[in-house]
Amino acid sequence: MELTERLDWQARQVAWGRAGSGPTVVFCHGTPFSSLVWWPFAEALSRDFTVYVWDMPGYGSSSKYRDHAVDFGAQAEAFAALLAHWDLDRPHVVAHDFGGAVSLRAHLVGGIGYRSLMLVDVVAIPPSGSPFFRFVQDNPDVLGDLPAYIHTAIVRKYIEGASHRGLRRNDLDALVRPWTGEDGQSAFYRQIAAYDESFLEENERRLGEIEIPVRILWGADDAWIPIETGERLRTLIPGATLSVVDDAGHLMHHDAPVALADELRAWLSGSSDRSRSW
Repeated sequence: MELTERLDWQARQVAWGRAGSGPTVVFCHGTPFSSLVWWPFAEALSRDFTVYVWDMPGYGSSSKYRDHAVDFGAQAEAFAALLAHWDLDRPHVVAHDFGGAVSLRAHLVGGIGYRSLMLVDVVAIPPSGSPFFRFVQDNPDVLGDLPAYIHTAIVRKYIEGASHRGLRRNDLDALVRPWTGEDGQSAFYRQIAAYDESFLEENERRLGEIEIPVRILWGADDAWIPIETGERLRTLIPGATLSVVDDAGHLMHHDAPVALADELRAWLSGSSDRSRSW
């Protein structure tokens, strides 16, 4: 997968890519990641599906302008704009981390229809946010001015903590790279400072309205968001199912890629039938 296309939206440039043919699947990444985490899975699925990947504004290959909002609400609006640009009719949506809150808000508040929704170790309901998040929110400007080598070391250590089994150096380098350089460093702290749990509270109040098939996947060893959050999320979404993946942390993409790929294909292959009878 490559993000060869750009959508100009509200003075931002949103990077996206598409491959394959068949039923449509859109992948949403989380923070502090990018669409890169979904590329291998999208490529594999492109034999049977039309797959879309995108970088949220402020992330990855998309623009990182200082004066543009990057909160849940702004990202949900960007997602809705992309779906309209692609002229998609009820795609399957697969979301990780922050992408869970974004896709849920686009659906519940923005009225965007999906055929199905798969949520993988998502930020979706409160409480969320780590002590590191709270520290950054109290000191965003100071941290943005850190020497580059100290900043890079912080980001590397932070992202490493998302994996239970450990990341290969090349994979870690690729995940860290968008957050380096002057634009990347300031954008890294800006997206954390923009974290607003009120969006998650609104999501939680409206989860009972969901009428599409929902599958939840959770790493048994997720150190960022405990499995109890996934279990509570399942009880709040009518008809949702939950599968716990052993020996996987928050970055299931790297900890248990085979299990994740199997879950994706099984869900997407069967959810069209489920949505017709939902």
